[in-house]
Amino acid sequence: MNRRLYTISEAAAMIDGLSEYRVRQMCRNGELHCFKAGRKYLISEDSLMRAVFGDDPRDKDKNAS
Repeated sequence: MNRRLYTISEAAAMIDGLSEYRVRQMCRNGELHCFKAGRKYLISEDSLMRAVFGDDPRDKDKNAS
């Protein structure tokens, strides 16, 4: 399985209406699971989807079939 990690700006660009400021707040408050590499926050796509949508919306597509 290939997992991709995103920076704050990349994560914010993935979801319309989500700002870099809000992603950074979510990381600092513990609402969004992430880790720091040097000065950068790195976020997995799965963590982002769970934090924003409550679960991974792609799982619903798999179960609908």
